[in-house]
Amino acid sequence: MISRIDHVSIAARNGERAVRFFMDLLGATPGAAASDPVLKYRWQILSLGDLSRLEIIYPTEQGSFLSNFLKNKEGGVHHITLQTSDLQAAIQTLNAHQIPYFGYNEYAGAYWKEIFIHPKHAFGVLIQIAEFNADDWLADSEKLPPGRPWSLEKSDTGCVLAISHAGGGKKSVTLSFEDARALAEKIHELLGEQ
Repeated sequence: MISRIDHVSIAARNGERAVRFFMDLLGATPGAAASDPVLKYRWQILSLGDLSRLEIIYPTEQGSFLSNFLKNKEGGVHHITLQTSDLQAAIQTLNAHQIPYFGYNEYAGAYWKEIFIHPKHAFGVLIQIAEFNADDWLADSEKLPPGRPWSLEKSDTGCVLAISHAGGGKKSVTLSFEDARALAEKIHELLGEQ
């Protein structure tokens, strides 16, 4: 039902300061971001290392849906987002186990569908289950060109092989000249070529 944890969402009173902290001090790469005038907040996706992701959410004006959460603190973990390839199947599973959910949303073009499980039904954690394409939320520098599941670049010591990551984006490995030759030989062997 669940493909993976997509991101941990951190709410902060001063979102710009939180974003700078993760980018400047910890090397996070910014991805998609947007503001929601109805709920009065802004969100920013940040990628770290192996494409682990954080989302920083923060109020943009009084009356934000985050106001109560941040009432007595500067910030904290707000929710965990789990990715599913089939939100309707996830809903059926929750219904079959009598786990209530709320907040069904399907955004224009169905690029993001979501539901939430309240913390009282999930051991104190607000869980968002969403169906989406993870690449849609990443910076271009973190993903391969469309339709290409790999890339190969020469380096001083061999090459860097990048392959499409199941969670969106790419995963890179540096190969020595020896490892690159061994990989090429193995590919030729598997393809039945000499």
